[in-house]
Amino acid sequence: MITLIISAYNEEKYIGSCLDHALANTKGVVDEIIVVDNSSTDNTNKIVSQYAIENPTLRVVVERKKWLTMARQKWYLASKGDIIAYADADTHIDLWWASRIQETFEKNPTAWFISWPYSYYDALWYEKAVNWFYRRMFAYPSFLLAGYLGVWWNFAIKKSVLEAIHWFDTSIQFYWEDTDIARRAALYSKAIFDLNLVMPTSARRFTGQGRTKTVYIYIINFFSQVVQHKSTTEDYKDFR
Repeated sequence: MITLIISAYNEEKYIGSCLDHALANTKGVVDEIIVVDNSSTDNTNKIVSQYAIENPTLRVVVERKKWLTMARQKWYLASKGDIIAYADADTHIDLWWASRIQETFEKNPTAWFISWPYSYYDALWYEKAVNWFYRRMFAYPSFLLAGYLGVWWNFAIKKSVLEAIHWFDTSIQFYWEDTDIARRAALYSKAIFDLNLVMPTSARRFTGQGRTKTVYIYIINFFSQVVQHKSTTEDYKDFR
């Protein structure tokens, strides 16, 4: 059984399009979709609830404690799947995505978590070029070097692995909590990172925070997690 989890905080601008893609492109593979409303103050919950009326596989749960890891920790109590797949509220899930998760686990029984990189559907051409370069010159070599790499808006993991590592480190607000999970999960399982299967997502952080700063923050926090087992950047700012 596969559960798709989507975390959302004030995502009224993006959540409708995200759910349109998710509901249309995961039929027959994903058994349930859960949106975790992380204490939104806009119409996010209302929009998701309207979708849930017409789609019985979709439901929304609320986590009042703010920050991403708190929302993800909520999934443990809400999800029923043996495999937990993750996407963000500004992603556009493609038709191949859910079936590829299923096929990858079937073909690789020793693999317990799999991940893919991402692309920006609303970025300028040169921002897309920077990201293309980033995932080939940093992301994939980093995976080969460390033996693991997780991108949480394009990621799937067996629930038994999350239980073995006691789930999420809720002291991490945002940066590289996915690497923290991937690093600890790698002690129990084989990691797969497929460079060719790309998840479309919004470039809002890339453009709102700045290209150079975003790349720098991600790189230093990745190596900090790998070497020191902690994130360097503690402060986090939402970009909506």
